[in-house]
Amino acid sequence: MRFPRRRRDPVEVNLTPLIDVVFLLLIFFMVSTTFETRQALELELPESASGQPMEAAPVTLVVTAAGEYRLGERVHTAGTLGDALAAQAEQAREHGLVVEADGRAAHADVVRALDRAAGLEIRHVRIATEAVATPQAETP
Repeated sequence: MRFPRRRRDPVEVNLTPLIDVVFLLLIFFMVSTTFETRQALELELPESASGQPMEAAPVTLVVTAAGEYRLGERVHTAGTLGDALAAQAEQAREHGLVVEADGRAAHADVVRALDRAAGLEIRHVRIATEAVATPQAETP
């Protein structure tokens, strides 16, 4: 007895959903990688009534409240600060050094940074501050 063979439909792989998913992933990665290019530190700078705006200085040293030092994009400890500052000492001698110390930073951490700068003969050191917010007088 012979059974009739069923006719098989040819197997096809539909690539349309696969292509849609690949394009969605491509768009997701393109959008998500371009949002943040630089991390910002949240500093509370001390206020100064006699502060003056300064010209651009290429060397900026940030002292955080946790006692870390940032020179450019790198984080340094008290032990590695001297070597990192020595690498940029020539620029700092020429254009000056700006110290951005958090208002909550320990005084000893700021003095340590200033001492290392003095040891490298960096004479033009500025401390960044924020301008005092003056309340506007009400006019009748």
